[in-house]
Amino acid sequence: MKQKLIERLSTFLNKHKMRGTPATDEQIEQAEKVLNVKFSSDYIDFIKHFGRAWADIEIFAFEGNETVVGYTQSLREVHAETSENYAVADDGAGNPIMINPKGEVLIFYHDNGENEILASSLEVFIEENFEEW
Repeated sequence: MKQKLIERLSTFLNKHKMRGTPATDEQIEQAEKVLNVKFSSDYIDFIKHFGRAWADIEIFAFEGNETVVGYTQSLREVHAETSENYAVADDGAGNPIMINPKGEVLIFYHDNGENEILASSLEVFIEENFEEW
């Protein structure tokens, strides 16, 4: 992720005390192994800087009620067609926000099983949607 975006997020998250615990290399490696995926470099940068944190939506990492591993596994149990992706957020209406093997951010509409690409990367998704308040 671009340093300017990291600084912008950091300022906001520190101001609102919304920063999580930064992810470790060991947590990342274990999650990738369990989920049989390779996390995108943008997602790794985000969780290594901020852990589970707010960036227009709450991005999951390894703490809290929903984790990237638990949420992805639960999704895959019901929707096998999502097995190549990992779920990093929820849109608030039960639709998972996922990252596919190309690093694209997409939304999975659980009621009809369709996907929609939201951005070419997590960095682009955040840049296009994140607003400070």
